[in-house]
Amino acid sequence: MKRGFKIVSSKKDQEIHLPQRQTTRAAGYDFEASEDFVLPSIWKGNFLKALWQVHQQKKLTDEEFKSADSCLKPYLVPTGIKAYMQPDEFLLLANRSSGPFKRRLILPNGIGIVDADYYDNDSNEGEIFFQLINYGLRDYHIKKGERIGQGIFMPYLIADGEEQPTAKRTGGFGSTKE
Repeated sequence: MKRGFKIVSSKKDQEIHLPQRQTTRAAGYDFEASEDFVLPSIWKGNFLKALWQVHQQKKLTDEEFKSADSCLKPYLVPTGIKAYMQPDEFLLLANRSSGPFKRRLILPNGIGIVDADYYDNDSNEGEIFFQLINYGLRDYHIKKGERIGQGIFMPYLIADGEEQPTAKRTGGFGSTKE
């Protein structure tokens, strides 16, 4: 087996679909949400209040900045899916074209990277999450089974003369050292 998808063991009985390409020439495999999920709008609460104060050239306290900034954090939408691949490959996670256009949902970093050693890690078995922000005016209700993003298997290259890292992955999402 070279590359593909499996359902994580904790969600085996939840009628989750494996990612699929929708047309014969599609590069991306569409991922679905594994559960209903409410993605709050960034325009709620203290963010708008702080933005107005900044516009009015008023000083904000550190607490007001923190409170407003927390509205901008992305949410991790679960898929119930893990991906296996060759050691020199990764799974690139990307927006579906309809996400920003129709639903106002985006991956805040533009893409996501799932490394080959993320599969079956001790922390979360390698479950893939889509990190999303809702920049629409209303909260967005993602339904279980709704397509939320796409994944594309990609090879990568290593630079000449690189010393091979010896560290092994010890955790799940966002666990590599900074």
